[in-house]
Amino acid sequence: MKEMNVFKAGCYQNFFNAPIKNYQLVANWTSLDHDLVKYKRVFRHGGRCQNSTVMAELQNDNLVSKPTRHCIVLDIEGTTTPISFVTDVLFPYARDNVQKHLMLTYGSQETKDDINLLRAQVLDDLEKGIRGSVPIPPDDAGKEAVIESLVTNVRAMIAADRKITALKQLQGHIWRTGFQSNELQGVVYEDVPEALKKWHADGIKVYIYSSGSRESQRLIFGNTTYGDLRKYLCGFFDTTTGNKKEPHSYFEISQSVGVDEPSQVLFLTDVYQEAVAAKAAGLEVIISVRPGNAALPENHGFRTVTSFAEV
Repeated sequence: MKEMNVFKAGCYQNFFNAPIKNYQLVANWTSLDHDLVKYKRVFRHGGRCQNSTVMAELQNDNLVSKPTRHCIVLDIEGTTTPISFVTDVLFPYARDNVQKHLMLTYGSQETKDDINLLRAQVLDDLEKGIRGSVPIPPDDAGKEAVIESLVTNVRAMIAADRKITALKQLQGHIWRTGFQSNELQGVVYEDVPEALKKWHADGIKVYIYSSGSRESQRLIFGNTTYGDLRKYLCGFFDTTTGNKKEPHSYFEISQSVGVDEPSQVLFLTDVYQEAVAAKAAGLEVIISVRPGNAALPENHGFRTVTSFAEV
């Protein structure tokens, strides 16, 4: 009889402990938004307890957890902004104004730095036999001769859509004049401002990663038909971070934005090769499908969206 009472007591204790343990597991559930709920999970690692925020979603009536998204990194061309704005507006403006810009700013330290970068790039291009490259004479050859050779090289780089820092830095400085004079105004898709505003309100940090210089990125988002959108952005990355088709570049970004895991960063791009590189670095990836974007390979394996409202 005594053993039976002990058995019953143990059963009753387990009966009451079970809901208590379940409650401890989900005590930090915060809200239910359609089929998504957020909760805190506590686990032991290395002898210490740590908190891990996860997302839970209902799939076939089962609760499945996935990492919480902390940051979003956006490409520009074909993702936030029509390709046509870059190819039909920004590139021609830089091509048509490069000579004027160099003539007016030739003696400035900024332009001297731009020229030094271009000299180094052109030397490398000549060694590799890059088409359109011509030697840049030394400074003592005279301002006009130097500028003439620079213009030839820069226009060839623009025509080839080179993704190199020397070109992108100079283009940004040329575009600055266009934006300041209101000859240029940034263009974004109509769904972009509302999405940026929502993500900002939700506490999600948003960054830009583009082959264009950081200055040109700020110019595009600082003067749009929807106003200054930089207030919703936390930072900018360009080719100084690395090539956009290399996984290491995305790993570097994940290290810079302050997340625990690369998977907590979502990268949106229209370029398949960039998507592959970001995925290899551990980031979550979505491909942007917009009018005029290049066709994607069949069975590419990535989620696609046609509007940021779908993200």
